[in-house]
Order: sequence, then C-alpha cells, then structure tokens
Amino acid sequence: MSEFINNSRTRVNQLKELILGLHTGKTADETKEKLVEMMGNAPYSEVVQAEEELIEEGLDREEVLKLCDLHTDALGSSIDKSMAKIIPKGHPLDILSKENEALQKQVDKIKHFQFAVENGTKSQSDKKVIIGIHTLFNELMDIEKHYLKLENLLFPFLEKYQITGPPMVMWGKHDETRAFLKSSIQLLTENNNATNEELSGFFELIFIPTLKAVSDMVYKEEQILFPMAMDTLTEIDWYEILQQSEDIGYCLYYPEIIWKPELSNYDLNDVKYNDKVKLSTGSFSPEELEGFLNSLPVDFTFVDKNDKVKYFSEGRNRVFPRSKAIIGRLVQYCHPPSSVHIVDQILSDFKSGSQEQAKFWIQMGDKFVHIAYFAVKDKNGDYLGTVEMSHDVAEYRRLEGERRILNYED
Repeated sequence: MSEFINNSRTRVNQLKELILGLHTGKTADETKEKLVEMMGNAPYSEVVQAEEELIEEGLDREEVLKLCDLHTDALGSSIDKSMAKIIPKGHPLDILSKENEALQKQVDKIKHFQFAVENGTKSQSDKKVIIGIHTLFNELMDIEKHYLKLENLLFPFLEKYQITGPPMVMWGKHDETRAFLKSSIQLLTENNNATNEELSGFFELIFIPTLKAVSDMVYKEEQILFPMAMDTLTEIDWYEILQQSEDIGYCLYYPEIIWKPELSNYDLNDVKYNDKVKLSTGSFSPEELEGFLNSLPVDFTFVDKNDKVKYFSEGRNRVFPRSKAIIGRLVQYCHPPSSVHIVDQILSDFKSGSQEQAKFWIQMGDKFVHIAYFAVKDKNGDYLGTVEMSHDVAEYRRLEGERRILNYED
C-alpha cells in the first residue's frame, strides 16, 4: 500500500511539473511525449489532485484556465478510468452523459455543414444552409441547462467535500463557451445573407473554436469530473441533485428512466418535496393538477419572466407538438430565426406593461387555430411570464342556434 501511495505521490508531482512546463512555454507534443514516457496511464483522481494542489500553491485561476485545454490535450487518452465506478441508468450522471452525447451529435451536425459551404460556389448565398446552421446553433444553446445543473447542483456538493479546483476551472470554461456561442449566433443573425466564402471564414474564425470548446468540455466532464464526482458524493447527495434537476430542465435529451437509491439504506424524507400544490383558492396533488390541465381543450405553454419555457400541457389533441427537451430553454430558440423578432416584440411589450395580450388566428387544413398570448402577473402587477394558449376553434365557428338539453354527441 505504501508503495502505491508513494508511486501516486510521485506521479502527481510529475504531472504538476508537466502542467507548469506548459505554463513556461513547452509544447503540448513535447509534454505528452514526456508524460507517456514517465507516467504511463494517469488515474483521473491524480489529474484532479494535481490541479487542486497547483491552485492551492498559488497558480492564478486565469492561468489555470489557459492551461486547461493544453494539459487536457496533452493527457488525451492517457487518463485511466479503469477504477471508476459504474454509473446506474437514470442516475444524474447518466443523464448528464446522455446530454453530452446529444451535444456532441449537435456539434457533428454543424461540422457537416462546413463541407457544404466549402464545396459551394464562393460568391453564392445558400439560404437553406444559413438557416440550417443558425437553427443548429440555436438548439446548441440548450447547453445552458447542462451547465446550470453542474454549476448550481453538482459543484456545490463537490465543494462540500473540499473539492474546489476543478469546479472553479470548469465554470470558467463554461463562461468561455457561452461567449463563443453568443458570438456565433450574433454573427449569423447579422449576416443572414452571407455568401459561402463568408460562411467559410465564419467557420474558421468562430464556429470551429466554438464547437471545439463544447467538445472539450464534454471530454473533461466524462474523463475527469464525472468519475471524481461518482467517487465523492453519497447516494443521498445524488438524490437531492436528481430532485432539483427537473427545475432546471434537460439538455437536448429527456430521461425515460429515473434512478432511485436503495430506500432500505437511506431515509429520503428529508429530500422529498411536499406532494401538494397549494394555491390561494385550493390545492391539488401533482397528479390531479396535471390531469386537470391536460383535460382542457386548450393547449398551454408557459414561459417565465426570464423567457425560459417552464411548462406545457399534454392534451390529447395538441395543435402544435411539443418535446420535453424544450423545458428550461429560451423561448427564442424554440422558434425559427425568421419569427424570433415577433416573439421578442410580444415579450418586450408584456414586460414593459404596454400590452397585456396578443392574438392570432390561422387556417391549418381543416383546422382554424386561435393562438393567444397573455401576460401573467402576480397580485402586485409584477410580470411573471407569458402563457400561450392555442385552440382549434373550427367546430365553434360551425355552431348555430342553441343547445339547452343534455346531449353527449358533438
């Protein structure tokens, strides 16, 4: 055992030297070659320990951020996860991993467009390609929910066990990725008639660095963060994280299986939420409330004051289909780029108080659809969000006369 500990201490010290070597200007190739020669496979726990110690010894946070990508590239496949615990299906880490898979697929889809751009006529503008890229980047903004779960749920639990270095570094990388994504979408918004030559330049300038930032974070989470967290947190910790994850939402993925710890070993009463939804004029169980809302002949979608989708009803005959993946997503990214300005106008008018409602009606085949938006406010008149109500009113338009006698026929 003592030999193992000594070997581990030696490897951590060597790893720190290698990371600092990058800091002093050594190349990633040179460092990786030395890493393989001196260390073989480095257990993920030692990577974390080295990073923690460097921060404790005074290496500036900004310097760690700069080195983060370099030393991850240098380690590459040299990180050993053979001792990592198996993650059960439906566990919070399993859900986060599934989200990472979906994020990587999204990255690959955007990269596929680069081939079309570089092989098209340079001076031409392909509207379908531009809209396709823009739509995929909008969908990629769903990553915000993934990052929020890490920052607001997982990281605080790690900090409870005195693990502060990796969360601090990763949060910094999240902010860098957010800035990349924001710049990419802004560039697309301002250049919706860009030629293939211009788009090719955009890929080189910002799109590819953005996609690399997303993929690099997926790698860091899967190879370092998740195994470390699985080793550290208790099942009761994970259950608390799971209970609160629904409030934030899921990223490009919705779990079908939800994990539960062994009830015989853990008292979950402290983390169970009160089962009643209490309102000013009564209360529902969650089952009653959901059944009530889904029985109404009107489709509801609620967007909170921060423009994030928080809820939609699941009636039998929805006019517009909805996926649970939109929960927690900015409503602007749930609409095609061509109609986002209308969404922004409605929300802006509702927030300012200049308007309280907006209504539209459209013919859709044999359906005549009425769509209404209402500002939702609290008892003090403060804006809480917006509710969208859509309804096929074709049958009401056909009504004549009166019906005063019970009749179950349409």
